[in-house]
Amino acid sequence: MVPRADDFIIRDFLFNSGDRMPELRLRYRTLGQPLRDESGAVSNAVLILHGTTGSGAQFLRSSFADELFQRGQLLDAEAHFIIMPDGIGHGGSSRPSDGMRMNFPRYGYLDMIRAQRRLVSEGLGVDHLKLVMGTSMGGMQTWLWGIHYPDCMDYLAPLASLPAEIAGRNRMIRKMIMDSIRLDPAWHDGNYVEQPPSLIHAIHLLLMMTSAPLQWRKEAGTREAADAFLAERIRSYASTLDANDMLYAFAASEDYDPAPRLSRIQAPLLAINSADDQVNPPELGILEAAIKRVKRGRFVLLPIDEHTRGHGTHTLAGLWKHHLAEFLVRGDA
Repeated sequence: MVPRADDFIIRDFLFNSGDRMPELRLRYRTLGQPLRDESGAVSNAVLILHGTTGSGAQFLRSSFADELFQRGQLLDAEAHFIIMPDGIGHGGSSRPSDGMRMNFPRYGYLDMIRAQRRLVSEGLGVDHLKLVMGTSMGGMQTWLWGIHYPDCMDYLAPLASLPAEIAGRNRMIRKMIMDSIRLDPAWHDGNYVEQPPSLIHAIHLLLMMTSAPLQWRKEAGTREAADAFLAERIRSYASTLDANDMLYAFAASEDYDPAPRLSRIQAPLLAINSADDQVNPPELGILEAAIKRVKRGRFVLLPIDEHTRGHGTHTLAGLWKHHLAEFLVRGDA
């Protein structure tokens, strides 16, 4: 199972901010081959969308790919054409750290899904998707796909997300991340030579935002273990993240508010969250109320157990794939 990686170039891309880019690059990976029906339309395409600061490459990890893409699995790559793009500002797609820095156009989730749509339709010749699914930011974008392109898919499966404006604690942490970068004198309005110290402060906040208290206590049950655990997580994030990219990525959620238009979703939708998700805590009750406005919507809340990992449960496909399998068989609420 070897993925194919390529770039799709969109000429003269107009952002919702009014900014333009002469060439917007979207990096993407695919598994499998498109199959066409009698009319010539691709019938087996699956679009999978990643989270903030991530990339489509994360779905090639064993915890996801081995559970879904192997022969005989739910999204067997021999039977499906799996599309995993890097969102604008992420991975190998065009992003501020390429050189434009703070001159990079301001982008939002609506720009990101519009670019994804053009990749799928213009770049890959896919007019209809069997399934659109995503994790975290990708889950939020899955809700937006259902609203803005309601006839473009058979099924929707957002994971680790809420169909509501980013507010409350979620917004506060995002703003703290952005402010920690903007207020750092070493940031120099984005024109730094080396990563400013605020990148580490932003990583600290990101770690708290996505933490899993029960599992972290088990994995780091002593002071020494906790310090080592934290140091390794910081090192891992700092080796791949850029302050400007991070600033843009968190600001991108500011145009996200699907709640008023949930009734536009036509495809059957399965939302999956976990009870220990600190980003989308179940006690808010947002999803339980919102799913009632989705015509063919279902909601599954995974209980906390020894295997869940808080917000990160979204990429442990073995914990929820049976729910997705049942949903794809039933096809409705």
